[in-house]
Amino acid sequence: MEKLEQYIEAMSSPQSDVLHELERETYLRVINPRMISGHIQGKLLEMLVRMLRPRRILEIGTFTGYSAISMAMGLEEGALIDTFEIDDELEMIAADYFERSGCADKIRQHIGSALEIAPTLGEQYDLVFIDGDKREYRAYYDMLFDHNMVHSNSFILADNILWYGKVVEEIARKDRQTAEIVAFNEHVRNDGRVESVILPLRDGINLIRVK
Repeated sequence: MEKLEQYIEAMSSPQSDVLHELERETYLRVINPRMISGHIQGKLLEMLVRMLRPRRILEIGTFTGYSAISMAMGLEEGALIDTFEIDDELEMIAADYFERSGCADKIRQHIGSALEIAPTLGEQYDLVFIDGDKREYRAYYDMLFDHNMVHSNSFILADNILWYGKVVEEIARKDRQTAEIVAFNEHVRNDGRVESVILPLRDGINLIRVK
């Protein structure tokens, strides 16, 4: 599997120098660096943005900014990303790399709970990338519809949807993260307002279109 992953990276367009530096700094300075989107997922996000041409993107879970920069690189002039991160200790790393990437004018950085702040912005989003607290995935999803934050043909991407393969195993009694991911996938599957497909990229992405 490792050789196959190396081949996929080698045969894909390379990440930019600034994203390579951000990935390296994340692994040097941040706890749980594997949470970063990384080369292949980042390139997919950029490509999806170029294809879908969204004017407004909502990201829940900035982390160190890799995914936000990847999406911003695909944005057209005048388009904007609102990105939310609950951990204020990560704010300066992300802000620094937003500037260094030349994408700072396309990204509005918010520190705090997306559930509390995002509905107050009064925005409707063409693309939403959910990569925050796994225990709140259904709450994020329901927020989008309850507050009219998505529209017909909006796309929602939910990351880590296979959760290291735990979604097909017996769930430990206190494993709230796996339980919520399983419940989220079922919630989406049973929602007649959307259609969806799970992509087995890295830890899985649920690609959801609002009908």
